[in-house]
Amino acid sequence: MTLFHFGNCFALAYFPYFITYKCSGLSEYNAFWRCVQAGATYLFVQLCKVTSLCLRMLFLATFFPTWEGGAGVYDFVGEFMKATVDLADLLGLHLVMSRNAGKGEYKIMVAAMGWATAELVMSRCLPLWVGARGIEFDWKYIQMSFDSNISLVHYIAMAAVVWMFTRYDLPKSFRLPVTVLLALCVYKAFLMELFVHVFLLGSWTVLLVKAVLTGAISLCSLFLFVTLVHSN
Repeated sequence: MTLFHFGNCFALAYFPYFITYKCSGLSEYNAFWRCVQAGATYLFVQLCKVTSLCLRMLFLATFFPTWEGGAGVYDFVGEFMKATVDLADLLGLHLVMSRNAGKGEYKIMVAAMGWATAELVMSRCLPLWVGARGIEFDWKYIQMSFDSNISLVHYIAMAAVVWMFTRYDLPKSFRLPVTVLLALCVYKAFLMELFVHVFLLGSWTVLLVKAVLTGAISLCSLFLFVTLVHSN
């Protein structure tokens, strides 16, 4: 039962990445090492984000040592500032795409696959390897596997929006919706945490809401991307 549970979690978490890599045409371009470089950029960006958060906490502890949020009170400003640090992901994705030559689709998929795979390995690989092999069955590892697939879709959409936003020939009518999508990509986790805090959602409901929100952002990004490419 343990091996069966681990196998299911492993398949749900990793196979969609493998299928996406094969079916997107990246394997035909021998883009494996490009994806690895994108993953390395992800690690560097996360290190910078952690450093900036530590400096922020040090600043607050130094100049505002007596400030403490009440018990059970949602720290809106603090969580918003944490989410704002995710703007570094946009810069990282742009850096990866600017260093790869080729069509927009190729740049987007290389950046998104490398970024999402690095996140999968760094944040979910060890919990799945250790936890899913435990004696008792736990649904949270199935949820973690589904969440990794949602993250893959999220980063593909984010990379597409970043690519569109940085185009010099982006029509003026596209700037507002693309900017809104960028903001949603950055602050999606913050909005989800706020939503969960207000409505006290269960784990499966949270996963469903996250999937719906990610799907909506992805469909809007796809529509804008297809329209932009065909208009040129």
